[in-house]
Order: sequence, then C-alpha cells, then structure tokens
Amino acid sequence: MHARRLPMELGYSFEDASLLRTALTHRSYGTPHNERLEFLGDGVLDCVIAAVLYARFPDLQEGDLSRLRARLVCQDSLHQLAQALDLGKMLRLGEGEMKSGGHRRPSILADTLEAVFGAIYLDGGFERVREVIARLYLPMLEELLPGEMMKDAKTRLQEWLQGRRKALPQYQLVETSGAAHEQRFQVACVIEIPPIRTVGTGTSRRLAEQAAAEEALKALL
Repeated sequence: MHARRLPMELGYSFEDASLLRTALTHRSYGTPHNERLEFLGDGVLDCVIAAVLYARFPDLQEGDLSRLRARLVCQDSLHQLAQALDLGKMLRLGEGEMKSGGHRRPSILADTLEAVFGAIYLDGGFERVREVIARLYLPMLEELLPGEMMKDAKTRLQEWLQGRRKALPQYQLVETSGAAHEQRFQVACVIEIPPIRTVGTGTSRRLAEQAAAEEALKALL
C-alpha cells in the first residue's frame, strides 16, 4: 500500500502533506524524522483514550480506568493497529534498518503510529485526531468488559486454578531473540493438571508470560 492510501484508511485527509511524510520517516532515513511527532502523539493518544474510557465506563474507578488505558496504549496494541493499517509498507527507513527488518519491528511501527497521531493533531486539531483514534480503537474498545477483563491473563489463570485446587502454572523462558534493544521473548506456560503447555511471545518476558497465560485460558475455557 502506498502512503497516499493512508489518509483513506485513517478517514482523515491532510492539509499539510509534509506532516504525514515526516510522521512516516524513521530517524535512520534522515531529517526531518518522526521522533518529535511521536512524543506529541503519545500525549495526544493518552488524553483521547482517557476521555473515551471515562465516557464509556461511567462506573469504573480511577485504578480500573488506568489499567484499561495502559492496556490500550501499550506497544502491542499500537503494533496491532499499525499492522492493520499496513504502516510497514509506508515507512521511510535507512538502508540498514530496512535490511534488518525495521518495517516489521513492533517498536518502530508503534512509534510511527503515535507520530501519525501527532501529525493529525497538528494538521487538524484535537477533535479530528480524537475522531481518528476513537474509530481505530473501536474494535478493541468493544472487546473490553468491566470486572473480569480488568485482571491480566496471569491473574485470571491463577484464580481459575486456585478455585479448583490445582497447582499454579510454571513459566519457562524458551527463547530470546533479536538485538539487545529490540529483543523478543518466547515463554512457555506449563500446567500439570490438566496437562497443558502453551507458548507466548512479546517484547518483554512479562508480556510473553501474559500471552502464554492467555493461550492457556483459551485451552481451559
């Protein structure tokens, strides 16, 4: 997908096309690049998601709202949205970063999407970027359920096993790959009874454990 298709996917047309071009430019490509726009977009995203959650869940307390926001604005969620938009094919990367697979790297894609949000804010204002973010996040928002879904996967798995007086799961590091600053972790979740072994991956060991626990829950329920 060419970059000119992105406004159609976003539902937003830029008045200043240079802002979008900068948002899609990684620092390895040259200047101007998207790091300042990423900083701005990160703040805008936090504010928009906070406002959306505040309106959507009027009975939730601050702590629950904060946990939901953290879940929605984390790298994994942004990476998922960036993949849906096919941002990797639009990135402007330096030759070395391109050869090393930078167009697929979760951190780069997540940062780029935040930069796009920052560019929309500068180009069209807060209300327009709010509309774009709310539309992109709608499928994720519709999956959120108060109560049980406030708990992370490891907590839910532990409570399920404890409630049936079964041994708690063990988490085993299977593999670590990638450069030191861009590592990917693979972790196994092992349950004795019933005998289940699931594997999760993530950009940190904690996220990989959560992914493995989520898969274990799917196998159990």
